Amino acid sequence: MKKLFFIFNPSSGKNPSTGSTSVRFRLWKIIDIFTKKGYMVTVYPTQCQMDACEQTRNVCSQGIYNLIICSGGDGTLNEVIHGIMTSQNKLPLGYIPTGTTNDFAKTLGIPKKVISAAEWIIYGEPFACDIGSFNERYFTYIAAFGAFTDVSYETPQQFKNIIGHSAYILEGLKRMGSLKSYRMKIEYDGNVIEDDFVFGMVTNSSSVGGLLSQDNVLLDDGVFEITLIKKPSSVAELNLIVTSLLNIKENKVNDRVLFFKTSKITFSSESEIAWTIDGEYGGSEREVCIENKNKAVEFYVKKPLLLTKESTES
Repeated sequence: MKKLFFIFNPSSGKNPSTGSTSVRFRLWKIIDIFTKKGYMVTVYPTQCQMDACEQTRNVCSQGIYNLIICSGGDGTLNEVIHGIMTSQNKLPLGYIPTGTTNDFAKTLGIPKKVISAAEWIIYGEPFACDIGSFNERYFTYIAAFGAFTDVSYETPQQFKNIIGHSAYILEGLKRMGSLKSYRMKIEYDGNVIEDDFVFGMVTNSSSVGGLLSQDNVLLDDGVFEITLIKKPSSVAELNLIVTSLLNIKENKVNDRVLFFKTSKITFSSESEIAWTIDGEYGGSEREVCIENKNKAVEFYVKKPLLLTKESTES
C-alpha cells in the first residue's frame, strides 16, 4: 500500500458558517478519497511556525512515503517547499489551498473547494515546477520588497478571514501617502541598473496578492518575471503605475515600471531592506541573490497547458 503524508494548517480558512474552505471541516472526506485510491494516510496538523518545514524534511528523509499533501495558505506551502528543497529525497507534492489569496494555486488552476482539490491531485500527474532560491531560503511564487509588501503579513489573520481580498486593499490604501524609495544596484544577465525604487518583485505566478495579474507566465521555463517600480515624481505618474500593475504586460510598461525575465538576479543596497517571501515576512537584507531552480519540485496536478514550456513548444 502506498503511503501519503498529509500536513495541514488548522488555522487556515474561513469559518464554515461563511462558506468555509478549511480542511478540518472536510478532513474525513479527504482521507477517504486518498484511501480509496490505495494510500495509507498519515495526518499531521501544524503546531507552530516552521513546523511544516521540519515535518516535511523528516518525512522526506524517512524514505517510506510516496507523496506529501499540503493544505493551508501560501505561507504553509512555502514551509513545505523549503522542507523538500533542503532534503536529499525530494518527494512529489500535492496542494489543497485554504488561504486568503492562494496565488500559486490560481496559477496552477487548482480548484477552490477542498474536496475538488483533493480529487484533482488524485487524478493528476507529476509536473516539475520551478522554485526560487532567496539567499539560503526558498520560495514558490514571489519575493518582493517595498510598497505594500508588508500588507500580507501585517494584516491580522482574523481580518483577512472575514473580508478576504478587501483586507489587503484597505491596508494598502493606508500606505499611499508614505511611499518610501530605496537606492539599489540590480544586476542580471550582464546588465546593471542603479536607481531609486519603491517596489520590486520576482515572481513565478500569473496572480499576485489576488489583485495583480501577469501575462505569458510559464512555471517550468527556468526564468522569473521581474517587475521594478521607480519612485514616482507626481500623482499622475503614481496613477499610471497603479494602472500598469493591475495588468502587467511586457509591451505595456511605462518608463516608471521595468519588466523583464531572467534566471538569476542580485539586489544590493546600502541599508537593510525588508522582503516578503510568498506572502510572509522574509527578513531584512542588504544583499539578495535570487536564482531560478528549474523544475525542482514535482506537483501532482492536472497539467495547466498554457503554463508549461512543453505546451508552448508543441
